[in-house]
Amino acid sequence: MSAHAERLTLEALALPASQRAELAHQLIASLHEGTTVAQAEGMGSAEASRRLGEIERGEVQPISQEELFARVRQRLAG
Repeated sequence: MSAHAERLTLEALALPASQRAELAHQLIASLHEGTTVAQAEGMGSAEASRRLGEIERGEVQPISQEELFARVRQRLAG
């Protein structure tokens, strides 16, 4: 990821949850141009289900928001 993209990421993470959700929705929609909103939402739902399955099967371990932000800050500082 470029330094510019990393700065944008940190700025986006500092937004209130509702604004982050809207931004995420717009970014995801931009990846699927020509795809309907319903199709894009279905893809997101499928991804969420896949990830939940990974957690339930013990394949991945979720981390807290605090840990996530600490890892992002560490990557950006390094």
